[in-house]
Amino acid sequence: MSLDELIITVFYRVDEAVKRVVEGLPGQRLRKSGPVPLLSDSEVLTLEVVGAFLKLPEDQGIYDYFRRHYAHFFPALPKVHRTTFVRQAANLWKLKELVWQALLEQEAEPEYVIVDSLPLPVCRFARAPYCERFRGEAAFGKDWVARQTFYGFRLHALVDPNGLIQSVCLAPADEAEGDALEEMTDGKAGRVLGDRNYWEPQRQARLRERGIRVIAPYKHKTRDPNPDWSRALSPLRYRIETVFGQLTDRYQVKRVWAKKRWQLISRLLRCVLSHTLMFLINRSLGGSPLQFAQLLNS
Repeated sequence: MSLDELIITVFYRVDEAVKRVVEGLPGQRLRKSGPVPLLSDSEVLTLEVVGAFLKLPEDQGIYDYFRRHYAHFFPALPKVHRTTFVRQAANLWKLKELVWQALLEQEAEPEYVIVDSLPLPVCRFARAPYCERFRGEAAFGKDWVARQTFYGFRLHALVDPNGLIQSVCLAPADEAEGDALEEMTDGKAGRVLGDRNYWEPQRQARLRERGIRVIAPYKHKTRDPNPDWSRALSPLRYRIETVFGQLTDRYQVKRVWAKKRWQLISRLLRCVLSHTLMFLINRSLGGSPLQFAQLLNS
């Protein structure tokens, strides 16, 4: 589809989801007071979702691009100052989460989900002792892929076998993977496929009592009592690696510009919402859901 068609499609889906969210709120209002913004919330979310998909990670880049090229789609945008747009987009972090969940509610329960985490450094390692951002919130952790220590957070995620993100959790880099898994699966049931970091017999037994069955290979590869079974699990986890690759390359989630945690959460939810919508739109067109590069033909 063309970019014009993509913008229209995203706005329609976002606006329908926002209406469902508002209908489920007590009093059916998103704002308790204050003037009605010139740009509707559905318009702002559309700008964020499409802008993130177009690899425009910063608010100013999204604002400038659509004001220059798509003011005819968003006639109120030229009347809105950039800082007003940035504040409104950041303050909608909870609505982004609710819209995302509203989209997931229309999907069938997956057969199982895959769990993993992605390191999010907030500064270079050498600057970590002097970094004032996220003081008392970020922590030192291990990047097992790069084999180095970093300072920041981890983005934990649950992804279904097709690549649709089901749940996310932002935690300090030193928090155990199992703690985040318990938080993301609270109130849920089903099977979760993890790597060796999720081999914790006591925690697995506790989660089993809640209806969560964690499937993970033995903690130590060299002492694995059943290596053939562990190797058979590896191909099932490739899907989450693809999703993390998209979040890193297309959505640039590892570029942490935010100075406060809630601002970082807002931007991460923007990326997750955009990924979810592009997945659903691609699938509705009959294409491979994660082939985002094929979504635009002009």
